[in-house]
Amino acid sequence: MKDKIISINSVTKRFPVGNGEFTALSNINLQIGRGEFAGLVGPSGSGKTTLLNIIGSLDSPTEGKAEVMGRSISELSHKESARLRNLHIGFIFQVYNLLPVYTVFENVEFALILQDIAPAERKKRVMEALEWVGLESMAEKKPDKLSGGEGQRVAIARAMVKRPEILLADEPTANLDAKNAHHIMKTMKKLNEELKTTFLFSTHDEKVMSYLDRLIHLEDGKLAQDEIVEHEMSKQ
Repeated sequence: MKDKIISINSVTKRFPVGNGEFTALSNINLQIGRGEFAGLVGPSGSGKTTLLNIIGSLDSPTEGKAEVMGRSISELSHKESARLRNLHIGFIFQVYNLLPVYTVFENVEFALILQDIAPAERKKRVMEALEWVGLESMAEKKPDKLSGGEGQRVAIARAMVKRPEILLADEPTANLDAKNAHHIMKTMKKLNEELKTTFLFSTHDEKVMSYLDRLIHLEDGKLAQDEIVEHEMSKQ
C-alpha cells in the first residue's frame, strides 16, 4: 500500500477487570492509506471503538505498535498527543457534544481558536466549513434550535474546519433517522473526495456500510475480514 497514513502492527489492548484482564483487541494488523473511506465494522463489543481511540491517540496499545502519520502513539507525550489531535485528526461522535451557550458559528470556530488562528482567517474558514455541510444560513443559531441531522452536520463542520488529514467517526448516524443518516454520509463522502481526507468509521449501521469503500470486520477483538467494496454505481 502506498502512502500509508495509519499503520497498526500486532496491536493488543487489555483492560483490568476485577482481579483479571479483558482483552478488547488481539493481535490486530492493519494499514490504512491516505484518502481512504473505510470502516471498522462489527457488533457492539467487537473492539471497534477501542481501536478507533488508539488511532486517535486517546489510548495506547498494551502490546504492538500503532503509528499515525509516522508517529508511534505509545511514544507520544500527553502534549504531543494533544497536538496530533489538534492539528491533524478530526473526531465525530454519535453524541454531537455541541456547546449549548454558543452559536453554530462559535461551536465550529472553537477548533481554530485552539490553533491560535487570526479572527479574520477563522471567520473565512468557519463559513467555508458551514457551506460544506449546507448550514451557512444557520451560523447564528444556538444548538437547541437545530434538528438532530443539523446538529450532526455542525459536528462534521467542527471536525473538518481545520482540514485534518484523518477524520474518525464513531457511530455518527446512531441517533439519526434514515433520511438524515444518508444525508450525513453523502456529505462526508463528498468531503472525502474533494479534500482527500482519510475517513475511518466505527459502525454496525448498514446504511453507513453501504457508502464505505472498505469494510474491516472485527469480531471479539480480532480482525475477521478485510474487504474492498466495489460499488455498482456512485451514491448520488
